[in-house]
Amino acid sequence: MYHTHVRSVRDLRNNYSTLAGIVRDKDHIIITNNGKSESVLISYEEFSAYEEYVHVRYVEAKLAEAEMAAADSDTAWLSHSEFWEKVGELA
Repeated sequence: MYHTHVRSVRDLRNNYSTLAGIVRDKDHIIITNNGKSESVLISYEEFSAYEEYVHVRYVEAKLAEAEMAAADSDTAWLSHSEFWEKVGELA
């Protein structure tokens, strides 16, 4: 189970190796500056998984928008040749 630790930016500067060990153990660290939460320290592995999650959610949302547009009778469609002509203009 994850644990969240709160440490100051001074701790980050002075005790990075200790904090890195906490992160390696799959815990999270909230970094504070002047008593206010400023950032979160997580493992690169967790960050990568989070980025993948956000990307998948973005693609799912865009696909849902495209499905709604395709179902709308007012959507204007391009012919195959018109589509490739437009693509050629962008290049």
